[in-house]
Amino acid sequence: MAIEELTNNGYLFIGMDHFAKPQDELAIAQRQHALKRNFQGYTTKPQAELFGFGATSIGMLEDTYSQNHKRLKEYYQAIDNGLLPVSKGIKLHRDGIIRRDVIMQIMSNFQLDKAEIERKYHIDFDDYFYPELEGLKYLENDGLVNVTVDQIQVTSMGRLLMRSIAVLFDTYSQLREEKKYSQAV
Repeated sequence: MAIEELTNNGYLFIGMDHFAKPQDELAIAQRQHALKRNFQGYTTKPQAELFGFGATSIGMLEDTYSQNHKRLKEYYQAIDNGLLPVSKGIKLHRDGIIRRDVIMQIMSNFQLDKAEIERKYHIDFDDYFYPELEGLKYLENDGLVNVTVDQIQVTSMGRLLMRSIAVLFDTYSQLREEKKYSQAV
């Protein structure tokens, strides 16, 4: 297994498809629970605005996301007409901002301090995320997460399935799945 080979040769598994030497800034940030994640992967930089240039590129500005046209013809046609070549976008509302923060903390640091989210957003975490916590029980039974009164902790095995854990908190992804299902029926 690639993870075993890399870790046997002095690399730390940062997450998903990222590895770093213990003295690398990514590894240091991970130990300090300061690691961040964006569309390009793990980073030590605070969340920054990302401008998407080129077909299919994704941009993120504050609480908005956009994606450029996938087809070159449509992409260049928009530019030739003096338009931004954006094919779709979304503006996050309060719920989306809270969920983005939860997902980023779980994916970046493999743990989440519930009280921190409660303080930051003035919510009761367990009430707000009751359905998601119910879903986490199945993952906990499979050894992927440990859920306590205070936090959610991703296990070593859970790091391999990080997206499956994070998607529980992603209502946009769930809505896409429901739409696909309803269209298929």
